[in-house]
Amino acid sequence: MTNDYPVISADSHITEPPNTYVDFIDPAWRDRAPRMVDGGEGVGDLFVIEGERVPIPMGLVAAAGKDPSEIRVSGVKFDQLHPGGWDPEARLAEQLRDGVSAEVIYPTVGMVLCNHDDFDYKKACFDAYNRWIAAYCASHPHRLLGCGQTAMRSPEEGIADLEAIKALGLRGVMMPGQPAVEDYDSPIYDGFWEAAIDLGLPLSFHILTTKSGKTRGAKLCSFLSIVRGCQDIMAMLVFGGVFERHPDLKVVCVEADAGWVPHFMYRMDHAFNRHRYWLKPGADLTRLPSEYFAENIYVTFQDDWTAFRFADAMNWRRLMWANDFPHSDSTWPWSQDLLDKHTAQLTEDQRRAILCGNVAELYGIDVTTLVPA
Repeated sequence: MTNDYPVISADSHITEPPNTYVDFIDPAWRDRAPRMVDGGEGVGDLFVIEGERVPIPMGLVAAAGKDPSEIRVSGVKFDQLHPGGWDPEARLAEQLRDGVSAEVIYPTVGMVLCNHDDFDYKKACFDAYNRWIAAYCASHPHRLLGCGQTAMRSPEEGIADLEAIKALGLRGVMMPGQPAVEDYDSPIYDGFWEAAIDLGLPLSFHILTTKSGKTRGAKLCSFLSIVRGCQDIMAMLVFGGVFERHPDLKVVCVEADAGWVPHFMYRMDHAFNRHRYWLKPGADLTRLPSEYFAENIYVTFQDDWTAFRFADAMNWRRLMWANDFPHSDSTWPWSQDLLDKHTAQLTEDQRRAILCGNVAELYGIDVTTLVPA
């Protein structure tokens, strides 16, 4: 299917090179900065983070395009990974191969850092990452749209982080699943939400950035649970009255798929209509919970065919397709073949919106600067 508009991925990633934190972190933290080490034969390269018991192997972080039988966690060296993960020039060729004209870009190691217990350490690492990703995106700012990170040590510092992220030219903010003070439905964050609105910075909650409990059953069962953290946060924001108090706030639920959204909205409404007098929501709501979700929450997904199939059962103006490059879940380099199949029943308006228009509107992307790949 030929497009007369650019296809934009709403969720892609970089692969942090060895110098990301060591070279860009505040000197006071340099000796403790996350760093890459050689794990030896059969182990491959690892990113070691102080305070984290298990280092991050490189196998899954850039397994896009591999046959499933070839995907493995260990035994992969950094120089075997897709070079676009750290080289912006190589990234353009990788976009072209996948038929993608621009990407909203998130971290990889930075997702794990979101769950670090030391908020001071997290702050130093995120400031370093923001400097690195700003430099990475600066060479092609129309095609590489970076999201910064904030540690959320306090609402006041969070606002300062938003201002610094905006000043660096970054386009959005990836939030940690848990802030240091209270939780995101507390009114103490009202000033932070308003600052994000005023600065035009969408706030994203990505999978794997919220601590989760032990999963029962086989290891593969854990894959099914990773969307739960995002769902819990979305419900908290809705029932906690965050969107009631801040109707212009735009939040992105990232990489948690989207086919569940119609049922989730129904379930929220059912809970509110039937049980709100004894299971009290955190705030007085003047609309149904589903209405806040439909208006204020954007959802990204890759090859979730149910999201395309049931687009009419949710606000498809808030659906944003992504390729998740270069991670193991990525549709790269087969994205266009999958999209031809999965979007066949959509109207042209829906297809354009989900593949381009919605993300362009949210992030202020000038599509006239992009050429359809």
